[in-house]
Amino acid sequence: MRKLNNLSTVLALALLCLTAFVWFEIFAGRPSNVPRMYFLDVGQGDSELAIFPSNVKVLTDAGPDKKVSQSLNNALGAGDRYIDLGIISHPQADHFNGFNYLLDNYKFGAFIFNGRSDSPPNAEWQALLDKIKARKIPLITLLAGSDIKSGEDRIDFLSPDNNYIQSAELNDVGFVELIKTGFFRALLTADIGFNIEDYLIKKGVDLRADILKVCHHGSKYSSGESFLKTVNPKVAIIEVGAGNKFGHPTAEALVRLASVSAKIFRTDQNGTVEILPAGGKLEVFTEK
Repeated sequence: MRKLNNLSTVLALALLCLTAFVWFEIFAGRPSNVPRMYFLDVGQGDSELAIFPSNVKVLTDAGPDKKVSQSLNNALGAGDRYIDLGIISHPQADHFNGFNYLLDNYKFGAFIFNGRSDSPPNAEWQALLDKIKARKIPLITLLAGSDIKSGEDRIDFLSPDNNYIQSAELNDVGFVELIKTGFFRALLTADIGFNIEDYLIKKGVDLRADILKVCHHGSKYSSGESFLKTVNPKVAIIEVGAGNKFGHPTAEALVRLASVSAKIFRTDQNGTVEILPAGGKLEVFTEK
């Protein structure tokens, strides 16, 4: 059964006006609805589903294995087998490998990635690229400065840019996405660490968000004080597996998150987390 938590949220936030890509052919003809976010319980990995008004569905990452299939089925229902857009934050298996399972049961309108592969590419990554190609699904390469739109809502890609896309550390190349709707802003941060957080702040990037997908599963090398103060989230979701070998989320990250008074949810403790606007607030539903 889902549990409900009410949280106040700011509704009138400034929107940036950068437009690089608009995928009308992907985002056409859906019934009207309110925007909502799902942070899927996929174990030790990431998977975030954004559903925009007009029912456009964007899935960023898919966790490490087939567990995403059940979590996505619970979110969408058994009859919905179409995802408008899949986004691969970076080529590490705990973020992309679940797409290998989803492609056996779901249709995708397009995929977006940043153009990087692991070196040498592992078998799971090559299998995913082969499946996308075999199904003739467009695979689009984007970097920071690009965006996609669905009506008045949008996703801005804030990182990586040309200064980091060739980094030897794959965590540096993870997509940072700012989802902006008329009701809330959500920041998805993949596995970035202090260096990328500080880089974005120094660039003057607008990082403010009501909802934060906590960087790197709550690593002690992410979620720095300056970054969290800049984002100033009201809700912070840590996507993490129970009893994982990395000790995520770390005590250091939890302390820093508490310092900005963010309401913290964890997929290892709360299961899938759903967030949607209602009556000037954010309603947060948890699976556990």
